[in-house]
Amino acid sequence: MKKLSIIAIILASLAIAGEAFIFATRKEESEELHARAIRADYRIYAPSVPDTLSFCGERVPLNIYYVREGLDRELVSNMYYQSNTLFNIKRATRYFPTIERILKEEGVPADMKYLCVIESGLQCVTSPAGASGYWQFMKSTGQKYGLEISDEVDMRNHLEASTRAACRYLKALRAQFGGWTEAAAAYNCGENGLDRRLTNQQQRSYYDLYLNRETQRYVYRILALKLIMQHPQDYGYHVRRCDTYPEVPTTEVMLNGKDVDLVQFAKDNGTSYKMVRTLNPWITTDKLKNKNGNTYTVKIPTKKGTEYNTIVRGKHDTTVIESI
Repeated sequence: MKKLSIIAIILASLAIAGEAFIFATRKEESEELHARAIRADYRIYAPSVPDTLSFCGERVPLNIYYVREGLDRELVSNMYYQSNTLFNIKRATRYFPTIERILKEEGVPADMKYLCVIESGLQCVTSPAGASGYWQFMKSTGQKYGLEISDEVDMRNHLEASTRAACRYLKALRAQFGGWTEAAAAYNCGENGLDRRLTNQQQRSYYDLYLNRETQRYVYRILALKLIMQHPQDYGYHVRRCDTYPEVPTTEVMLNGKDVDLVQFAKDNGTSYKMVRTLNPWITTDKLKNKNGNTYTVKIPTKKGTEYNTIVRGKHDTTVIESI
């Protein structure tokens, strides 16, 4: 009986070992199949870095290795931040026409529209530090360049007004530092911060400065978004015209009274309070006391401006966008 027990144990052990061998073999086969599938069906591509590039008409020194690698880092980061970059492309068709027009009128290079993209993603957002609006003005800087900021209105969230203020600020920075590239860097770290670093390091160019991480990456992020949005298909983005967000047809109504109830104002003008606040994000309250008696221009949608089919020109246009 004892001998039979030992034999049974040995046979059982052999069976377990056999099953383990079969499992290991199957696992190896499964892993190999998985690896083959990855090699066959999955690709991650390194983005192309151009040999030459300019920003606001100023040469980017891509012959310097850390400049090229700085741009490459931001291209990789934004190329594979697909949801954010895709929304930037979609929103651009709504906001770029206005921004481009104002930049041209103010004598600021069109490339600065990409600064707006990296600042806010073309949205009215507020940073943890308190910067707000499309161009992310701090309150003091916004007021310095003519933006009204109160408990009732915040013109940092007014696309036209804030873009003109950004133009004035950028032109002042360029006059101080001599270049648009340095103006963009100072927009991020402040004119005093950039001036101090230029003086202490005895340099004149942004690309030659040792900076904090955020400002060190700042201009490269602008350049990366410029490349991706100007050549979206080269970086894997295939966006049809009908996928983008159109400009909303609006009409303007003058608002100059005191103690204005915006809910009633909306009703009187054939629209909703939600539409008034959506089209005028600079309004921050439902009732304007307007103690200073200011006159404001409020946008309201045209008769059918809220309907998708009426605001999208060429809504069936499946042409893939080549440049934004």
